[in-house]
Amino acid sequence: MIAETVCSAVAAAGLGIAAVTAYRRRFLAAARIAAYALVPLGLVMTGVVEWAADTAFSPTAWAGFAVLGGAWALFMTTRAVERRRGGGTRKERRAAARSAQAGAVAPTASAPSLGQGARPASRPAAAPRAAASEDFSDIEAILKKHGI
Repeated sequence: MIAETVCSAVAAAGLGIAAVTAYRRRFLAAARIAAYALVPLGLVMTGVVEWAADTAFSPTAWAGFAVLGGAWALFMTTRAVERRRGGGTRKERRAAARSAQAGAVAPTASAPSLGQGARPASRPAAAPRAAASEDFSDIEAILKKHGI
C-alpha cells in the first residue's frame, strides 16, 4: 500500500515538473519528463509494484533467491574446475581426440616431413654481423648521395 502511494506521488511530481518545463517552451524535454513520470504510475496500475513489494518482504522469496545463488555458484565452480582439468569426462576427451584425428589433413605427418629446405641451417656468429655492416654501408651511401 505504501509503495503504491509513493509511486503515485512520484508520478504526480514528475508530471508537475513536465508542466513547468512545457511552460518554459521546452516541449521535447517536457514530453520526455512526462514519459518517465508515467512509468511508476503504469507499474502501480499493472500490479507489478504490489508483486515486487510482496516478494521483497517474503522470507520464502529470499530463500528462493539464496537457493538460486547457491546453484549459480555451484555451476560456476564446476565450470572452473572443468576448464582447469582441460575438458569434460575422459570419454568426451577421447571422442574429441578422435574427431580431431579424423579431421586432420595428414594425421601421420610430422614436422621433419617439411624437409631441410624449410628450416634455416644454423649459421656461425660472424655471418649476421657481416650482413649488418653491409646494410649500414648501403644506408651510408644513400645518405651521402643526398648530402646528409
